[in-house]
Formats: sequence, structure tokens, C-alpha cells
Amino acid sequence: MPGATVRETPLDYGDAPAEYDAVRRRAGVIDRSDHGLVEATGRDRATFLHALLSNEIKALTPGQGCAATLLDVHGKVQVTLLVWLFEDRIVLVTPPGMAATTHEQLDKYLFAEKVVLEDVSGAHGLLLLAGPEAPALVSRLAGAAPASAPWSSVAARLDGVAVRLVRGGGDTGEAEVWLMTPADGTARVWDAVVAAGARPVGQAAVETLRIEAGTPRFGRDVDGSVLLPEIPFDALVSQTKGCYPGQEVVVRIRDRGHVNRHLRGLVFDGADVPEAGAEVRADAAAIGRVTSATRSPALGRAVGLAFVRRQHAAPGTRVEVQSGAQTLEATVSDLPFAR
Repeated sequence: MPGATVRETPLDYGDAPAEYDAVRRRAGVIDRSDHGLVEATGRDRATFLHALLSNEIKALTPGQGCAATLLDVHGKVQVTLLVWLFEDRIVLVTPPGMAATTHEQLDKYLFAEKVVLEDVSGAHGLLLLAGPEAPALVSRLAGAAPASAPWSSVAARLDGVAVRLVRGGGDTGEAEVWLMTPADGTARVWDAVVAAGARPVGQAAVETLRIEAGTPRFGRDVDGSVLLPEIPFDALVSQTKGCYPGQEVVVRIRDRGHVNRHLRGLVFDGADVPEAGAEVRADAAAIGRVTSATRSPALGRAVGLAFVRRQHAAPGTRVEVQSGAQTLEATVSDLPFAR
């Protein structure tokens, strides 16, 4: 695997289709050390984050977690986060390159609260085991397993290295376990899970897996121009908690309005993959754009994620996608794609 100081996963490890197949049928291991980590400590950490993030934090107990977003006052997504509660701290997992920005955005809200925020990205490694056999493989190696609820976690040791095992949320469409390691122990843990049967998986297969699963990627499918209700967001929001930045907009849209576009799936008639940014058209008019696309081994054709206007967002709607000189035919689909 890349050394502990290398933060970028390779495109593949020599055979992207076999890597994809390993996750779908057995177990694969993905280096997620390019993701950022921000720690919150201090007695007010849960209350502080609860007031800022879109999901429930205060009611969680150590060993639990959630996915969440930090919004601006207009309800637009500033960052998507994984929130893991440990006994002595809360760990925020950020998209690649977003740890420093997230730290800065949160820090500006700190006044008298007893909270310390620290970017600890370089101190830890992150691995993701995914596939039907992933939970059993981790349990066999570590002698422990997190609870089945997404983002549940437990401390353990794997091949002599102290790790935190965290149940994944299914971004690949398969069972998942994250392993948070000390930076100097990441390579050892990687070697142990590979020796136990997990196949190294590169970015090419990961992209196909996550698009098939309908998982939006921050920086590609979601950015600061996107309203939270424009994307699938049920797992990112508590509908019963108190105020947080952007909540008024989210609730107003939910109760009295609508958004003008939605992130939807596109299933293409053939295997040609459109480029990101390709224009989606209906009735000779532009109605949206493709954000991500791949050839799906599960469906035997190209699939993609795209923003489309509300009037054309119903599953089954036929559209055209203009990708360079090609005009591709596609059907709007709910997410995740049927497998």
C-alpha cells in the first residue's frame, strides 16, 4: 500500500474489474487516508457541534455516530461529514482536502464554549473494508466488531495496532467497516487485512461502486452551490432537533415549497460514458448536467448522477445527454440504482 504519509489512493492496483468484483463478492480494502480528520474535545463538544451540524449529536453516546452536513445560512452544503463519538472526543471525517476549511469554519463559532478543535489528519490513517465478507474478516482479525447500526464503533487491536472499528454507511453499496489507525500503524494493518484475503481496491473501482450505490461525492456531485434538499439527504438530517445554520431554509422547503432541481440517477441505453458536466436535455431544452458517470458492471451499461429540473426528475423520464459530439439516450432513475 502507499506509505503512511501518502494521502492519495492509486487509480488501480493492476486490475480494476477484479477489484470491483472483490467488493461485490468478497472483501476489498480501500485506502481512505486522503480524508481529513478534525477532533473536538472538551466538555461542551457535543452541545457545540449539535448547534452547528444538520444531524443529531447530543443524543448520541460513545460508540455511536452519524453522517451530517455543515450548511450556510442559505441551506447550501459547505461540507459533508462523518461524525464518530468516542469516549473522550468526537471525530469528524471530512472529504479529501477539507479538514483545514472545516476546522476554520467551526472555529469561528467558538466563543465561551469549552471545546478544543484540532486538525489531526496527519496523525491517523483510514482504511475501509467493503464487501459481504468484510465484517467477518475484521472480526476474525481484531476479535471485536462494531454494532450493526451505521457509524457504530468500538476500540480494538489488530495485529498489535490500536484501531477504532467503525461500521460504514454503505457508500459502496456493500457491508463496510472503517479502520482508524495511528499513522505509523496503517501499513501494518493494511498488510494484515490483505494477508487475510482482502483485495486492494483503487479509485477506478471505488468510483464505479459509489456511483452504482447513488452516493454523492463532495466536490464532484455536491458543493457550496447545492441546497441540501436538492440531494438525497434523509441520513444527513434530524427533523426534530433544534436550530442549526440553514435549518430554516431546509424546513421551509420541506413544509411549504420545493427545490427547482434534484440529484437523480441516469441509466444510459448503451455503454458509452458521458463526461462530467455534460448537458442533460429534454424537449430540445437544457434541463441539467451530469456530475459523475461510469460504466456499470452490475447493469451492463453506463450510469451517472445528474442534476435535473424538478419537472423532469420523475423516474422513467426519457432524456438526452450531450457529451462532446455524442448524443446519448438515457432514463431518469431513483437512487440507488437497482442491482
